[in-house]
Formats: sequence, C-alpha cells, structure tokens
Amino acid sequence: MKRKETTTKEDLLTVINILENAGIIYWIDGGWGVDILAGKQTRLHRDIDVNFDAKHTEKLLKILLEYGYEVDTDWTPVRIELYSDKNGYLDIHPFVLNEDGTSKQADLEGGWYEFEKDYFSNAIFEGRSIPCISLKGQKIFHSGYELRDKDKHDISILEKLLNQ
Repeated sequence: MKRKETTTKEDLLTVINILENAGIIYWIDGGWGVDILAGKQTRLHRDIDVNFDAKHTEKLLKILLEYGYEVDTDWTPVRIELYSDKNGYLDIHPFVLNEDGTSKQADLEGGWYEFEKDYFSNAIFEGRSIPCISLKGQKIFHSGYELRDKDKHDISILEKLLNQ
C-alpha cells in the first residue's frame, strides 16, 4: 500500500488535539511551525514536527500507537518518526525543559542542543493559539545545513514575517 506523502491541516489539528487532550507541553516546529507563524498554510508538508516535554515520551508514544501510528524511525532520545495511514508522518523530538524556560534536546553524538526560552512562542492559526517555535528559533533551526527547496520557501516566509 502506498504511503500518505503529505500531512494536511486537518492532520495537524488532530495531532494538536491529541497533545492537548493528553496535557503534554509541546511546540510545533518545521514547516508546519513556519505556517503557524504565518497564520496560514503556505506549502505541502510531508510530516508534522513536534517538540515536546521529554518526561512524557512513554505516555505520548502509547497514545500515538493507540491512535494508529507505528514507529518508522527510532533515534531515541533524539527523535522518533511515526507513520499513520490516516494522518501521515509525525516526527517527535523530546526536549528536556528547564525551570528557567530554556530547554535542551539530545544530539546523535551523546551531547545536547541548548535552546533559549525565546525560541518558544504561540501564534494564531485556524482561530486558535498554538504553541510553536518562535520566529527567532525558526531562523536558527533553518541554518547550518544545505537548504532544500522547501527550506528556502520556509526562509522566505520567515523573512516576510520579519519585515512586517
């Protein structure tokens, strides 16, 4: 059976509802995060990137498996990619949250990526306030690697938002 190649706005809202109903602190990242900042969908998305409170990793995985997702790539503790025939790809990133609002994410070499508290924000999308990576955070997350066409698109959206 052919896999679902894009995630829709409805898939995004389903994932957000799952996270909120479970009481898990989260932020939408990646392309959907850029679109949340923009307040509208600007391109097609293969997956939904979610940064979340790492202390809920087992709880979140259990809920997602019950919802029909299956683990596709397991790079614990850095990230886990899941797939659902109904809702497509979901890429979850456990973050260790600090009391001062900063956080960190494990890297593949056994170290940590450190994030300032102003990397985390909210924006209005589809009439609701959704936690997402801030404009500053998105600009930094879209650097340090060879940009693909979708990354260039996202950066152009971020530049427009910066100049508003």
